[in-house]
Amino acid sequence: MECVSKTDIGMVRKTNQDAVKFNKVNDEFAWSVVCDGMGGANGGDIASAIAVNEIENYIKLNIKEDTDENKFEEIMRSAVNKANFEIFAKASKNKSLSNMGTTIVLCIIKKSNLHIIYAGDSRVYLIKPTKISQISKDHSVVQEMVDMGEITQQDAKNHPQKNIITRALGVTKNIEPDYIKINISENDIILSCTDGLTNSISDDLILEICTSCEPCLAIEKLIKESNLKGGKDNITACIIKV
Repeated sequence: MECVSKTDIGMVRKTNQDAVKFNKVNDEFAWSVVCDGMGGANGGDIASAIAVNEIENYIKLNIKEDTDENKFEEIMRSAVNKANFEIFAKASKNKSLSNMGTTIVLCIIKKSNLHIIYAGDSRVYLIKPTKISQISKDHSVVQEMVDMGEITQQDAKNHPQKNIITRALGVTKNIEPDYIKINISENDIILSCTDGLTNSISDDLILEICTSCEPCLAIEKLIKESNLKGGKDNITACIIKV
């Protein structure tokens, strides 16, 4: 597997509240975590930093090369709960950090299996040579409106409430992330990213970039294209190519 990540402040924001970490343990085992902090002056960058650090430490302590994959979901949920607790506790002790939080997308790849756990509207895409599929489902107000048939998926892209999320780490004492497990194949590309990327460029352009060049160049192009479209938000992506 080949792994690469990048985060960029964008063209408008004064701080970068995104965070990303990954680790390629061996040729058949890798993980990544992407977070998009929220809270403005109230610590979105702190929340995302706590989350990726807590996740990294928990994964390193609890998942080894010989760990049974049947335990991955439980371990991933525990990791997210630990991160949620640490963010919530820090915010509770400091009024200036009240209501800080972060989205999270945690991916673990082991051989032909992709395990995903997430909360918020940061996304995971599975990219094949001619197809891009969004694997995660946004925890957002507009996604709920789409699910209820009130608006179309196309309407959701430009809806004024599109940035309101319904689930995030650190905002409440408990968090219920969603878990997915799918099979992957050789040459598949797993892209985890914040909405700074997906709000700027289309899925079709993401597909074109990720399938036309190697991950290290693709991630640079993704950031560049997002900034050319205005770079209105922080932009973060992690690519793992099988």
